[in-house]
Amino acid sequence: MELKERIIKALKEVYDPEIPVNVYDLGFIYSIDEGEGDVKIDMTLTVPGCPMHQVITRQVEEAVRAVEGVKDVNVKLTFEPRWSVEKISEDGKSILREMGYDI
Repeated sequence: MELKERIIKALKEVYDPEIPVNVYDLGFIYSIDEGEGDVKIDMTLTVPGCPMHQVITRQVEEAVRAVEGVKDVNVKLTFEPRWSVEKISEDGKSILREMGYDI
């Protein structure tokens, strides 16, 4: 499995505590740049004032840092473009629909 695939797998283990879907399938991860083990991630959250921003970004960093082959991780939080429900993957939307969310 390639490094980027392993990173994505790790990101799918990190959840927003208020939404029962992982950060990758929620569409929070805008980019993953991995070169020679140095990983840069641009990500967002549902709203700029999210009170859990430090917790979620730390969990993303820790999950990626634990991936074999990763030497360093830099997580950048951005709100451009703004997150919207359209960014949720089909898997994520399916999970939310099963839980009764109107997505």
